[in-house]
Amino acid sequence: MDWLTENKIPIGDWAASVFDWLQINGVFFDTLAEAMEALIDGILWVLQTPHPLFVVAGFAALTWVLQRNWRPVVLVTLGFLFILNQNYWEETTESLTLVLSACVVCMAIGVPIGIAAAHRPRLYAAMRPVLDLMQTLPTFVYLIPAIVFFGIGMVPGLIATVIFVLPAPIRLTHLGVTSTPQALLEAAQAFGATPRQTLYKVELPYALPQIMTGLNQTIMLSLSMVVIAALVGADGLGVPVVRALNQVNTALGFESGFIIVVVAIMLDRMLRMERK
Repeated sequence: MDWLTENKIPIGDWAASVFDWLQINGVFFDTLAEAMEALIDGILWVLQTPHPLFVVAGFAALTWVLQRNWRPVVLVTLGFLFILNQNYWEETTESLTLVLSACVVCMAIGVPIGIAAAHRPRLYAAMRPVLDLMQTLPTFVYLIPAIVFFGIGMVPGLIATVIFVLPAPIRLTHLGVTSTPQALLEAAQAFGATPRQTLYKVELPYALPQIMTGLNQTIMLSLSMVVIAALVGADGLGVPVVRALNQVNTALGFESGFIIVVVAIMLDRMLRMERK
């Protein structure tokens, strides 16, 4: 067995060489960091500048528009009032900023890629091992290159979150488009629909519940990264969780952890969509 261990394949050295080259030629990453920071600052300004009750009212109105049901509206309103009561408003808005930023980036990238993969089976077959790697690689591994390229703060936390979460909207968009009944596609073609019209008027409407499920999963997975992102300087609800862990503070840990659960339930009820 010695010959096997002595001839170790230098995967780590290869990865380090790639990261060193990218860091030296890092103009792209500087531009990306500025764009991500602008996105984060914009969402944070929207959530923190108005009075908290106005923000709560805005989320309640959005819930009504999406669900047309008073029950999730009441749930979302009570959830935000509970967060205000526990004095976690600032941390919650910071975590929501990270989650919403990740949703914007992941859906903007994931949905088009999922549509392309649905129409090109070979492309999806080539992508599948990469998607599996992105989801199974330990999330702490993403923090190393994120710190190298983007330093400390919200941006590396967002980048690590996007890498971990991106496969979800890609897979679910692909599933939704490919599950469109063949009869609908044949009917559209029989009426002379072009491929673009078939996509926008048949495939995407049918796949919308799956795409919304992808958005839901993006939010849930992003919330799962809140604590990990706090390790690289990202603000939010992960900070009191890490502080509670360091201090072995049960009360603080349960408080902040329960707030994360409340936020997850509210966002889930806001965006849940079922095919009728």
